[in-house]
Amino acid sequence: MAKAEQIPFQVFVTSYNFSPGTNTNADSSHRFHIRYYREVLAMTFAIEEINQNTDLLLNITLGFRIFDSCMSEARAIRGTLELLSGKDGPVPAYGCQTHPIMAGIIGETMSSLTVPMALILGIFRYPQISHSAVLSTLSDKRRFPSFLRTVPGNTFQNIALVRLIRHFSWTWVGMIISDDEVGLQGGQEIRRVNEEHGGCVAFTEKVHLRYSKDTVQKAVDRIMRHPVRVIIVHSAEMHVKVFFESVHAQNVTDKVWVFSALFAMTPGIFANQSWKILNGTLGLVPYTGHMPGFEQFLYNLHPDQSPHDIFIQTFWEQVFHCRWPLSNETKMTVPEGLGERLRPCVREHTLYDLDKPVFELNDLSYTYHSYTAVYALAYALNALISCNPGQGPFTNGACADINGIRPWQILHYLKNLHFVAGSGDRISFDSNGDALASYDILNVQIASDDNFRLVKVGTFDSRSPEGQDITIKRSAILWGDGSSQVPRSVCSESCLPGYRKAAREGQPMCCFDCVPCSQGEISNDTDLVSCLKCPRDQWSNEKRNQCFLKSTEFLSYEEPLSLALTISAAFLTTVAASVLCIFIRYKDTPIVKANNRGLSYLLIIALMLCFLCSFIFIGQPRKFNCMLRQTLFGVIFSISVASVLAKTIIVVIAFKAKNPNSPARRFLDFKTPLCVVMLSSLVQLLICIAWLVLSPPFPELNMMTYNGKIIIECNEGEAIFFYCMMGYLGLLATVSFIVAFLSRNLPGSFNEAKLITFSMLVFVSVWISFIPAYLSTRGKYMVAVEVFAILCSSAGLLGCIFFPKCYIILVRSDMNTRDYIIGKTQFASKSI
Repeated sequence: MAKAEQIPFQVFVTSYNFSPGTNTNADSSHRFHIRYYREVLAMTFAIEEINQNTDLLLNITLGFRIFDSCMSEARAIRGTLELLSGKDGPVPAYGCQTHPIMAGIIGETMSSLTVPMALILGIFRYPQISHSAVLSTLSDKRRFPSFLRTVPGNTFQNIALVRLIRHFSWTWVGMIISDDEVGLQGGQEIRRVNEEHGGCVAFTEKVHLRYSKDTVQKAVDRIMRHPVRVIIVHSAEMHVKVFFESVHAQNVTDKVWVFSALFAMTPGIFANQSWKILNGTLGLVPYTGHMPGFEQFLYNLHPDQSPHDIFIQTFWEQVFHCRWPLSNETKMTVPEGLGERLRPCVREHTLYDLDKPVFELNDLSYTYHSYTAVYALAYALNALISCNPGQGPFTNGACADINGIRPWQILHYLKNLHFVAGSGDRISFDSNGDALASYDILNVQIASDDNFRLVKVGTFDSRSPEGQDITIKRSAILWGDGSSQVPRSVCSESCLPGYRKAAREGQPMCCFDCVPCSQGEISNDTDLVSCLKCPRDQWSNEKRNQCFLKSTEFLSYEEPLSLALTISAAFLTTVAASVLCIFIRYKDTPIVKANNRGLSYLLIIALMLCFLCSFIFIGQPRKFNCMLRQTLFGVIFSISVASVLAKTIIVVIAFKAKNPNSPARRFLDFKTPLCVVMLSSLVQLLICIAWLVLSPPFPELNMMTYNGKIIIECNEGEAIFFYCMMGYLGLLATVSFIVAFLSRNLPGSFNEAKLITFSMLVFVSVWISFIPAYLSTRGKYMVAVEVFAILCSSAGLLGCIFFPKCYIILVRSDMNTRDYIIGKTQFASKSI
């Protein structure tokens, strides 16, 4: 229903570059492309809907003018200046129009032509809404303050493109870009985003419609030689036309082409043969909504019904392969000689008579956005004329003067626009003048009968969280070889869990070698750049893909080694106890008396404690036994060695004091050996007390010594105390050995100095051997070495000193007499 009343002026919506041409030559008008014409018709359809809508723009009728830039920046700038000046020729900085005024401009289609237009229009704050210019630079409001677009910019497109590539695990891709600002800038951004997500671009080839065939052929040859399978095309379709013709001529069929939104999938622009090369490829197109009644509007077109449409006769001649009779009102330019070869058009024909769809309605992406661009401008105008005085957005609540609307006023309403289109989609612009980013993913499918289809196989919505922003139905995709198997395009196969990626020098980042993770590290996912260190209490398994708890190790009683040491300690303790019992049982015999009974008892008891203290070393280290085992061992051993030293000193004194009047005889009482033992042991006791007070040993978990094991061991605290304790024991043993060695030739049938010399030789040998063995082992074996040294050295003292005496007591009682003990020396030791 038309508006009942009209005010005496019109608001013009001017559309740019719905161009039927593909170059700037004079015959460009003969290269008529239905897709561009379809966008003109979408704008016309929207304007007719708005003019018949009684709820929108009441009493205002929209009109429009169409300018063809022919893909030339010069013509785009000239047309812009003509629109601003209102004259057929450009008059910069002058506006000669009165009414009807120009409300805004819809277009340009191409980003390269949109930039100079937007620079000029921004100076005068004239609203400009593009339905297909995606250059990200146009979002800069300082340079382009009056530019808006109903399609998302390159920034979102590049993210969507990389998400699409990553969805199919294509990490190694090539790139074809147009040699202009749009292609170069977009190519750099796509490369950057792709590399941030772990992919790489193997090569980048430039194309342009002005390139010579030789230049294009060199690019095709390089692509043919390269093993990469997937190639991104970031270029407008007219720039790659010659390129794909050369690709078809070279019979390149093993490549998968992925098109950015810059490429409009228009079969009519290519020859049938070269278009077939693109069978099975994928492409991004801006989201397409529903336009109710648009298809019916298209197929009801007829030259007789639209006499003022300057394109419809050319369109009619192309689709019906005929020549429309020329009239005085409309004169079309027909190629020389073409008119004679075409039959006259039949007026009764309609578009429904055609065998195949002529408008390629399977892709209405940019057509839909030209439709919404008109509605955006209409809703902005509607908001402007609906303003209530005093409540307006301008100074002091002022509204725009409907008889003198300024372009910056319309721009204000456009920037703050929110409306629901006829398709039900919410339309608005962000602070950069960009629409919300949403893309459809299309698959080119060409049947054997050349039937062309664009099948929607997925979507990308930037408003969704990452990982959920892209949705693809793989079963709906048909690849170029006719299969449903996803092609592979990788330089190196994925590194499995347990491996990490190691870059190859001089090659792209997606070309790498898979290196196994080191011990103690894992990778639990594919294609990890670095391995993950296991926690300190865990270790990696053999496959290096999982951490597991380290096994704990200490000298436990359940182990055979511990069992052997335990049995040995128990046996030697029993033997020492037996020796003590023998000495107590035969305490009044000469040989027991001659060997200083008190010291013998003390030494045997000390040796028994030495054997028993080895049990403190066995079992899981805890705070109590860590504090006691070294200190207790040190004190007990110092008593043992001090007792041996005292026995040696007594033997020497007894020999020196064989004269009854010798002053040395006063040292043969019980006080002398007691003082030697107490003083010698006191020094060791003080060392151990200082050790426990200042830096006591404590249990700790050693996770560094062995891979895959946690050694539960005692940290001895300050090592200086341990070395002082061992050094003092060594000093006592060395003194005892020297004294005994010097007195080994004393006369007598039973010279105990010889036994002490031999016992100390065994003792010192054991502990000298112990030092390198102790330092070269770790964990439970270090403890076992020390226990073994304790048992061997103690057994050496016990055996060398007491076994010969037990032999005499038990077996050779005839030798256990005073006369035998005195023998040739003819002196008797003073019994204590």
